[in-house]
Amino acid sequence: MLFPIGDDQVRGGYTPWVSYSFIVINVAVFLLEVNMPPDQLEAFIFNYGSIPAETTRGQDLFTLFTSMFLHGGWLHLIGNMLFLWVFADNIEAVIGNIRFFIFYFLGGLAAHAAHIYFNWDSAIPTVGASGAISAVLGAYLVMFPASRVKMLFFIFTFRIPAFLFLGFWIWQQWASGTASLNVTTAETEAVAWWAHIGGFVFGVVGGLYYRTKFGARRNRPYEERRLV
Repeated sequence: MLFPIGDDQVRGGYTPWVSYSFIVINVAVFLLEVNMPPDQLEAFIFNYGSIPAETTRGQDLFTLFTSMFLHGGWLHLIGNMLFLWVFADNIEAVIGNIRFFIFYFLGGLAAHAAHIYFNWDSAIPTVGASGAISAVLGAYLVMFPASRVKMLFFIFTFRIPAFLFLGFWIWQQWASGTASLNVTTAETEAVAWWAHIGGFVFGVVGGLYYRTKFGARRNRPYEERRLV
């Protein structure tokens, strides 16, 4: 398996307290989930996950936010938190804590909008931080395209430019998303591909704005950051 485990980190910016807080909250909520009996967990997911068929009727709109902190399993949680840890802090360091807080949730809402558009009548709860994190990835692509992302492949590590890794990542999402429109499989039905795509597009647009507004800060020196 291939995982990002670090990147070139901006020095001298805002301390990314919001990013770190989101990681703590996501982990805490998941630990709450895994300690629930199966019937209670199912009710919890249906109560706080976002169900497109209900959202389109104006019901339980608060779940558009609560669903961003729910996860369907350990791999789902670990993958999302790893991406959030690697990519979010540079953006928050440049644009600031409050702006990042707003950007994150707006990215999550954009992801929901894209998912709902293609799943208007779905009664399946949508859970996970993937949509909001996809917005983070989109912003990172345009704000730090040359940043080196440290990759782990089994026991080997190497670095590649962010634009290569994130470009390949969004291509995967697009390929899977378009495939899900034609043939429904267990994989395409279980993953909200269009939420990823919608969040990413929102992030690119936001990243272009922030790149223009905070271009001077973006050019601060980098230092390598490792996952330990």
